[in-house]
Order: sequence, then structure tokens, then C-alpha cells
Amino acid sequence: MKRLLCMLAAFPLLAHVGSPDVYLEGSAGPYPVLVTVRPPVVIPGVAEVEIRALGDGVQSISITPTPMTGPGAQFAPTADSTKRDPVDPRTYTGSLWMMSSGSWQVRVRVEGKAGRGELRVPVPTVSVRTLPLGGALGATLFTLMVLLVLGLIAIAGAAVREAQLPPASDVPPVAVRKGRLAMLVTAVLLGLSLWGGNQWWTAEANDYARYRYKALKLNPSFRDGRLQLNLEHTGWFQSATFDDLVPDHGKIMHLFVVRLPDLDHVWHLHPEATGDGEFTHALPAMPAGRYQLYADVVHKSGFPETLVAEVTLPEVKGSPAAEDDSSGAVGRPLRDGYRILFETANQPIIAKKAANLRFRFVDAQGNPPKEQELYLGMPGHAMVLRRDRGVFAHLHPSGTVPMAALELAAQGQLGQDPHAVHRLAHSATGAMPNVVAFPYGFPSAGSYRLFVQIKRAGHVETAAFDLQVNESY
Repeated sequence: MKRLLCMLAAFPLLAHVGSPDVYLEGSAGPYPVLVTVRPPVVIPGVAEVEIRALGDGVQSISITPTPMTGPGAQFAPTADSTKRDPVDPRTYTGSLWMMSSGSWQVRVRVEGKAGRGELRVPVPTVSVRTLPLGGALGATLFTLMVLLVLGLIAIAGAAVREAQLPPASDVPPVAVRKGRLAMLVTAVLLGLSLWGGNQWWTAEANDYARYRYKALKLNPSFRDGRLQLNLEHTGWFQSATFDDLVPDHGKIMHLFVVRLPDLDHVWHLHPEATGDGEFTHALPAMPAGRYQLYADVVHKSGFPETLVAEVTLPEVKGSPAAEDDSSGAVGRPLRDGYRILFETANQPIIAKKAANLRFRFVDAQGNPPKEQELYLGMPGHAMVLRRDRGVFAHLHPSGTVPMAALELAAQGQLGQDPHAVHRLAHSATGAMPNVVAFPYGFPSAGSYRLFVQIKRAGHVETAAFDLQVNESY
């Protein structure tokens, strides 16, 4: 038996790594829109919402936050209006208060010439950090506190020492002693008050820490060609069980394995649940080395998580690939001369600005493929990695929202299968459109690697691309 050496990367992660903004392209009734939601980093907090109308006829847009499930989802508050951008009239912006942690949705209601339409956008909201007190503000408040304490001590001493003396008279020694005693007593009482206040504040901070998001830990082990993944609780109050995970694209877990340090090879695997918080998968052939693991799961509330671990594997001889598993490598040509072309590679990409990453799939002659298929219910999948591994995101043609969360939000509105639009297009035409676009906004400037996956003739083709994201134009 060969043992696995592993290192756990314990980051405070949420539905992607270092990429908290939500992007969803969909239809609010007859109006196609691209919605961007930037959740707050502390709760309660304000989420920023941007909606771009992708068609004509929109007259106004309103937004409403509601919990994904429960009574709050049935009784929505009054909607907030958005403002139309004076420079770009297709863009509308607004903000919403998110009052508690968990799985929320933003209901985007569009009014226009064709009537009313609504799109529900799942948004996970959590406190990921505690906002620090700024240096200048902290120094100012501390200085004011010291002045206030010294002033109170001085006032107490002067009151006892001189309050009953006639004007312009000398202070007798006994009054001086009483004044000093009053100052000492006041100093002790103020010190005890400050200590008690600090204890109270610390208790409040510790209680708030329970609500600060801590992703489930991912503990891997390896035996007889199988990767074993065990989930571990971290104490976050909403991650109490492991038995509430639901399928996303028909899979309980999507595991992305990336070879380190060059990020030159990726595997997209789907481990099976074998127990409470336990998953296992027979690995394909892999060379010995270090690997980064990103495991996507979705809770039944619609709340998604990305779990991270770094592992060192011995050489793996490999098992036959399971259905829908895939792999790809930088520089590896696709089968039969097929190619995936990055159509927006030469366009400037700006951090935090929503863009459509467009890819065209062609055969050796540059024609659309005749054997293209849906991959896990979608025309394609993409994985975004910043070269320093500070950002990871799993993208769909609809954006960053997991399909399981989208299904939950759509219940009672659009049906329960967001994949249906892709299946309908496939069955109606007999062929898939060979252009796949992924709406996404890179969270920061830097060097990124993209892996794009499209399925043809029962085989998943994977192509790698490099991209430089700029801070501004």
C-alpha cells in the first residue's frame, strides 16, 4: 500500500476561490439580460447589482432580495428600483441589503414594451472577514478616548477638591488629599468600565466569528489506485451535516485536479459518495507529483461551496475513465485535427467587468462539427485559474451559478430544469451551435489560464488558453 502525502489549503472559500461575484445570463420573460451581483463581505451588508439588457424594449428594472427557501421566499419585500446608466442606457444599477448569511436570491423584474418578466438569481451571502478599523480612524478614536478618560479623572478630582471652596481661596491640604483620592477612585472605575467593555466586545466578536464563513475541509487519501475524499466540519453554523448535498449536472461532486506547479494538465472527475461526508474515485493514469484539488458541491438550500486541498501522489497506473470524466493538457492537440478557437482572445479584458468569453469549435477544415454533443447538459464547461492559484471558477454558458441552485430558484417559475433550453435547441436542430460563450468578470488583474471543454462523439475535448487581465483600459 502506498500512502499519500497531503497538504490542506484551508482558505475561507465560497462557491469558487477568490471570485465571489455572481454572473448569470438568462431571460426575464421576453427580455434577455446579463446580471452581475457583488455580494457584501460582511453580513448584514450591501450587495451591488448591475443588469445589462441584451435586447430592446426594456423600460425599467426593479430588484428584490429574498431567501432561497422558507417563508421569506414566499413573502418578498417591496422591490427597489434601479438606475439607468446615463452613458450606457442598456445598463441598470442598484443595491440591496443582505441581512443574514445563507442562500439568497435576487429577483430581477423587468418592465417593458412586451410586458413584465422576472429572472431569479441565486446569490450565496456570507461574512468572509471582519472589517478592520482604519489606521487613521483607530488612532483618532484612541486619542479621543484617552483625552476623555483623563478629562473625567481631572473633573472628578477638581470637583471634590474645589467645588465647596469660596472663590480665590487657597486649597487646604485635606481637600487636596480628597481630590487625589477621588481621582484614584475615578481612574479605577473607568479602568474597570473599559475592561468590562473590552470583555463584552470580545464576546460579541467571538459570537460573530461563528457566523464568519469557513468552508468544509477536504481531506484526501490514496490507496490501491483510488482517491478517497473525506469532508470535515469547520464549525460554521450553517454547515452542520454532510447529507444535504444535491446533484449538480447529475453529479454530487465535481472535482478538478490540476498538476502543479505549471498548471499544465487538468482532470475533471466526479467522485461517488460512499458515506456521510465520504467520496471515492478510481483515478486515471497520472504521473507522480503535486496536484491541486478543487471540489464543487451544492447543498440542498442552493448554497454552493468549493473545497480545496493540495496533494502529492505517487505514479498512478490508471483505471478506465468513468462516464463524463475528462482530462486535458497545455499543448495537447484535439483528436482528428479538431480545434477550439478563443474568439475574444485579442479583446482587452478588464478586471471586475463582465465579459463574454467566446469559443468556436471547428473541425480540421474549419467547419462546424457534426458530432457535437451536450456535456453534462450544457454546450460546454470552462475552468478559470489565476496562475498564482488565488482564483478558481467553474463556468457555464449561463454564468457562474450552479445549475442545482438555478433549479431551486426556478421552481414554480420557469420549471425545474435549466438544462432544458440546451436540450430543446439540440433536439430541434439536430446539431449543437459550435460557438460557446461564458459570461464572467475576472475578480482581479493578473495572468490566467482557461480550460474549455466541449463534447464530440462521446469524447470530451479540452483546450487550454492563457489570458492577461488588465486593471483598466
